[in-house]
Amino acid sequence: MPPYTSNQKHLIAEFVSCTRTKESVAVKFLKACGWSLAPALDAFFAAAAGTAAVVTSEFTKLFESYRDDPVESPDTIGITRAIDYLGDLNVELDEVTCLAIAELLKSPSMGEFTRQGWRDGWLNVRCDTLPKMQAYAKYLREVIPQEPAVFRRVYRYAFPLSRMQGQRNLQFEIAAEQWRLFFTTDHGGVAWNTETTPWLDWWIEFLEERGKKPVNKDLWEQVEVFMRKSLEDEEMGWWSPDGAWPGALDDFVAWVQAKRGKASEMEVE
Repeated sequence: MPPYTSNQKHLIAEFVSCTRTKESVAVKFLKACGWSLAPALDAFFAAAAGTAAVVTSEFTKLFESYRDDPVESPDTIGITRAIDYLGDLNVELDEVTCLAIAELLKSPSMGEFTRQGWRDGWLNVRCDTLPKMQAYAKYLREVIPQEPAVFRRVYRYAFPLSRMQGQRNLQFEIAAEQWRLFFTTDHGGVAWNTETTPWLDWWIEFLEERGKKPVNKDLWEQVEVFMRKSLEDEEMGWWSPDGAWPGALDDFVAWVQAKRGKASEMEVE
């Protein structure tokens, strides 16, 4: 290996670990992306996805090996075996990567994979063996906190995935649990609590005071947008009472300002 810095050697090793490719390929993509790991990995998998992929017997057998009941449900992996499969991918149930796998494979419900979703999802990213799937799961874990577009895609998919059957909205307790997953680094997400403002804690406290109401799709999606804005400017100079935010977020801004001891811009003169 040519003379690289210790940091570059670390990045090369991480790239190889995530892609199961050669060091020369790692160097090529890392150099092209200014030695930034997440963009390099993203470029690699995007290039791989553009190459044709076919269903092999080994790939089919891998899916079938995880089915709960080959007779009653030949095209479905149920929750029991789904947990085993995620474990084999080295993915924890309480991390954002778990939901990213569900989004990739278009899971119809939590802990369920269909043959169609499995096939389309994995072949789209050129993963036809368990080691390749493990590598892609590691890649997702790396890019989710760093790539807002990837994070948003997984976050938004979590809403229908987490709803109780037959319900349009998300129960507050489930929403709060998912926010704690997505908005902390402990679970592979983005930290919303900062040194100056415990945004996540305050948001959940605020909703609890409001009666723990169910969360609709619009509010769910806009909370992530609000999170990004609040991290860019914690004084909320970007916020306007005339904006198109959901009412709950308008009220939250006033609540935060009051908690900080400032007069609310929501007050009507």
